[in-house]
Amino acid sequence: MRLTIWVDDWQMQCCGENFAPGDVVSWTLLEADPEDYADLIGSERAAEIDFCEEHHGQDEGHVPTSVKVVSIVEVHCRYGVLPGATDKVNYPIPGTTVLVPVEKADGWAKTRPDVRFAGYLVTARRVTDLPEDAAARGQ
Repeated sequence: MRLTIWVDDWQMQCCGENFAPGDVVSWTLLEADPEDYADLIGSERAAEIDFCEEHHGQDEGHVPTSVKVVSIVEVHCRYGVLPGATDKVNYPIPGTTVLVPVEKADGWAKTRPDVRFAGYLVTARRVTDLPEDAAARGQ
């Protein structure tokens, strides 16, 4: 069974380890709330996110899960103060998302016009979901 996992840009930049399709990684996965990602990538795509990767304190009591990375997509979007807002805080502007398939994730992304890098959508498979002989070969 394939999983879709959100990985924040700042978590990778702080202390994440690079990964690429084919790599087996051990991540703490927290159940994702699609509403947290709807403005960033749209409601339909946000509903596909199963988990978010966490390694900054909200993971107490969660055991790391080994997954094999299948694909990686950078997520970029525009940020700004929302119309009618009084707090002057920048939020993702709905409808401005740019998705870029990539061959590796290191927390940094090539600058794109008018949008800012936000994180990764990672498609992965639990290592226990792999056929036994493929797992033995490291696939």
